[in-house]
Amino acid sequence: MASHRLKLNEEKTQVIWLGTRQQLASVTATTLMLQNAAIQCSSSVKNLGFILDSQLTIADHVSSLSKSCFFQLRQLRAVRKSLPAYARQTVVQSFIHSKLDYCNSALVGITGHQLKRLQSIQNAAARLIVGARNYDAITPTLRDLHWLPVR
Repeated sequence: MASHRLKLNEEKTQVIWLGTRQQLASVTATTLMLQNAAIQCSSSVKNLGFILDSQLTIADHVSSLSKSCFFQLRQLRAVRKSLPAYARQTVVQSFIHSKLDYCNSALVGITGHQLKRLQSIQNAAARLIVGARNYDAITPTLRDLHWLPVR
């Protein structure tokens, strides 16, 4: 790396071991030495905004995505009455749908539980746009907004 004038940034470099639970149990190395830098192995790493865990279950990514989207929805709920419906839809699509759609091809084959969590984000976003209550039916609202289900 030094011959190509590249320098290792210890604070941003992450190392992860990938494998099944049994394979990971047999790994004893917790630190990797690279050019006088000791890098600790992690159970999950972030690459281009997508979080990978050691068993590639994508649970950490869905948790992080859910936390981030619901935070944004809470912030938007505070200004909901100040915005007309078309502006609410534009803001929600830019903040929420862009996060849901990012790296969605990597989410193929996720479990039903994780799929429900992603669908609940979309449902909450639709409710915010139209001002529906939690116990109102969401399917007609999604149809009116022309939004496809998460699956």
